[in-house]
Order: sequence, then structure tokens, then C-alpha cells
Amino acid sequence: MFPEYIIILIGLNHKTAPVEIREKLSFKTSLSHPLEKLKSQIPSFKEAFFLSTCNRVEFCFILERFKKEEFLRDFSSFLEKESSFKWKELKPHLYFLENEEAVKHLFEVACGLDSLVIGEPQILGQVKDAYKDALKYRTSGLVLNRLLHRCFFVAKRVRTETGIGGGAVSISYAAYELAKKILGSLKNKTVLLVGAGEMAELAFMHFISGGANKVLIANRTLSKAVELAEKFKGEAYSLEELPNVLIKADIVISSTGAPSFVITKDMVASILKARRFKPLFIIDIAVPRDVEPEVNKLENVFLYDIDDLKEVVEENLKERQKEAFRAKIIIEEEVLKFQKWLKELDYHPTVRALSEKAERLRQKELSKTLKKLKNLSEEEKEAIEILTKSLVQKMLYFPINFIKKSYHEEGRYAVSLIRQIYNLDETEEDTTEIEESVEKKKILSKKENKKENSKKMIIQ
Repeated sequence: MFPEYIIILIGLNHKTAPVEIREKLSFKTSLSHPLEKLKSQIPSFKEAFFLSTCNRVEFCFILERFKKEEFLRDFSSFLEKESSFKWKELKPHLYFLENEEAVKHLFEVACGLDSLVIGEPQILGQVKDAYKDALKYRTSGLVLNRLLHRCFFVAKRVRTETGIGGGAVSISYAAYELAKKILGSLKNKTVLLVGAGEMAELAFMHFISGGANKVLIANRTLSKAVELAEKFKGEAYSLEELPNVLIKADIVISSTGAPSFVITKDMVASILKARRFKPLFIIDIAVPRDVEPEVNKLENVFLYDIDDLKEVVEENLKERQKEAFRAKIIIEEEVLKFQKWLKELDYHPTVRALSEKAERLRQKELSKTLKKLKNLSEEEKEAIEILTKSLVQKMLYFPINFIKKSYHEEGRYAVSLIRQIYNLDETEEDTTEIEESVEKKKILSKKENKKENSKKMIIQ
């Protein structure tokens, strides 16, 4: 990277700070966005990105190296003001990462490797939302734009090339996965929620997203059942109606907090005939248990309690940890690629890349032209060669001169502008695609000219 600029990441997470510190720095209750505040209070950074979730708060900055000390002083004052903590209290909980370490960390965050649950996918959506905020408040520029887009690319690559996102790693999702294995498709299935615990509601949402089309809610407090039924467009019942409601259900999720069994063996046995012995899948995630264990002995009734689900979760977590090693290899490779891109923003590689691209295009177009002009003498071919070289050199003089003159004033931004205008970061596939597009436009243009000429002849 340019010696005068650095990437610096400052943050804390569930590993380094307790929730009482994280929540004070989350900015969730603030009327204005932290990026907006940073712009008005700290003028010493070039670009900034802010990420806040229940498990982490992170700032990533691009700044001039010689302003680093000044920036850290201003930033420490900013955090003290916003959190009501003294810098001495905050600093032990913060991590400070620079350049490739900061890049590697962002990649790991986007891939879910730094999450409380390894490989969880929600964090990528949160990173994307944070990037939208940086665009909205105009704090993301050349480097952060590229860096965050690479984050999204790396996360997609890790998901595609490893099994880090596989398997259920939450109790609610494990319940959903088990139901799918036993019942097959969840389409046109009826889900019954007994009780209104948070974990049960989460499992409930997984089933609905998986295709379950009918929702039943039975609760001791009928008003709560009605409230949830309205939320999920379902039907509300009291616990006294449970035997009749069980007849309608394919999947039961129970979480009542009752001191004794809510669903007994006798209750389920009494409704099997009315159900025509259709499979009944019961997930008991209550502690103490809601469902009598003997229920599992009934024909076509499948009962799982929270311990069964925990075993599934722990096994899947072990598998994800193995896949995390493969993900880290991919991340190391992508960090090197990003460093290479940063180095290529220097002035000499850009001038060389521009000259080489212009020469490739010159040779390609000259070759096409000479094939059409078959009767040219060697002297005429040489004259055209000299002419095209001269034209290219004169056209390149202006962008190269612009880079040299503005390099010390604008640094990588001048270089970046030239690289974007001339597509110097394109791949071979990009080049082929562009050239094919140009050729198609030429063909279409010729066809349109022929049509116009034909119209004119007809009119005449």
C-alpha cells in the first residue's frame, strides 16, 4: 500500500468486552449515525466504516500515516464522549489492527469465523447494511469500496468451497432440520406452537419459511395466543383445547414453562385414530419438559427434547470447526490478492499497465486492419505501424502526465481514477466480454445503416 496511507481497524467483541461495555458503544439509541458524528468531529481520516451488532462494535478507517497519532487522540476523545467511559477503561477491551491484519479480520468477520457461532450467515447481511450506511454518509471511497466488495466475494467463496455453513447450530434451527428429515417436505404442513417461549417462536419462524402453510397457537393466556396468531396469520386456542388442536397438527413445538407435563401419552394416544395415524413430530424445548417421554413409544409419533437437539448442534459445531481451517486458507489467499491490488495503485505499475494495455489494443486493431488491406507493400505497412505507435504515444502522454503531476497531491486517488477510466483492473474474461460487446455494436450499427440506406432508396 502507499507508505503515506494505512488501514486501521479498532473494535471490541464478545471475546474482549462484556455486554455492558458493548451496548454503550453500539450507538443504537443515538439520534445521529456515528459516521455522521465522526465526519463532523474528526477531520483526520479519509474513509470510514462502522459495524455494530449484538456481539461486536468495529470501526475501520483509511488515513494518512503521519496523522495516525493525531487521529488516535481525537478518536479516543470521541469514544469517551459517546460512551461515558474513560479511555483507560475502554482501551484494554479494544483491538487495534493495521493493514493486512485489518483486512484479514474483516474477511473473517464477513465469513462468520469471528462470530459467537462459527459460520453463522446473519453477519454478512449486517456487514452489507453497514456498507450501505458508509455509502449513504459518503465515508467509503476507493479502498473501502474495494475492500468491502472483496469481503462479500470472499464470504461467497467460503460458503461455496467449504461446509462451514452446513448443519444446524441453534436449537431452533436443529428442530427445523430434524422435522425436514422425518417429514420430508414441509409444504402444506400444519405447525402447532404450544406456549410462547422465544426459542419456540424462533423455531416456528424457521418452519414457516420452510413452507409450512398453516399456523396454530395454544397458550395458557389466550390474549398472547391471539397476539401471535395475528402476527403469523394463524389460529389461537387455549391449553384446554389442546387435545382437539393436536388432531390438526403435523408438527408441534412446545415451550410453556409449566411445572408438569402439558402433553401426555394418554392425550396423544386418544387422538391417533382421529388423525388416521398420520406422522406427528413433537419438539419439546421446554425445561422442565412439557411432553411425557412415553409419548415417543406411540405409533408414528416422533418426540425430541432439548438434549436430543443439543447433540445435533454440538456435532454440527465440530464439523464447522473443521471447515473453518479450510476457510482460513481461502482468506489468507484473498488477503494476498488484496495487498497486490493496493500495491498496483502505485504510480509506476499503473503507467506500465496503461502502456501495455494500449500496445495490446494497438497490435490487435492493426492486425485486423492489415488483414483487410491485403495489397499493401512492406513500406506502406511500416508507415501504418509508425503512425499507430505515434498516435498511441501521444494519446498516452496526457493521462501519464496527469498521474506524475498529481501523484504527490492526490496520491492513490489520481492513480485510481486512471485505472477506472482505462479498466486496468479488468480480467481476461472482462476484456473478452468488452471486445465482444464492441463487435456486436459494430455489427448492429452496420445493419442499421443498411436499413436506413434501403429506406432512402425506396423513398427515392
